[in-house]
Amino acid sequence: MPRDTNHYGTIFGGVILSYIDQAGFVEARHHGQHRWVTAAIDRVEFKAPVQVGDVVNFYATTVKTGTKSVTVTVEVEAERYLDSSVVPVTAATLVMVAVDAKGSPIPFRQPPTA
Repeated sequence: MPRDTNHYGTIFGGVILSYIDQAGFVEARHHGQHRWVTAAIDRVEFKAPVQVGDVVNFYATTVKTGTKSVTVTVEVEAERYLDSSVVPVTAATLVMVAVDAKGSPIPFRQPPTA
């Protein structure tokens, strides 16, 4: 959307980071219906801009599971509006942690708590 763009007509990097975070959460939820928070995101390098009108795809995959956390990789691609070509935009690895109502890490293989 235009409100998400800079004066060059490309999407703010922070908007893409927000969507990466949401994709990481959706992937973590596959491991349990818990509260999941982002504990870490590795380095994010933008290889190509996202332009107004592009369709952006986020592909999230679990790469590692622990007792209280999962590590998720999110790859981002843009399908160009004008010619439908697909270009890689960026990728990130996130550590998502299951937490209880007080925000303390909990084992995610247990049933969720209220």
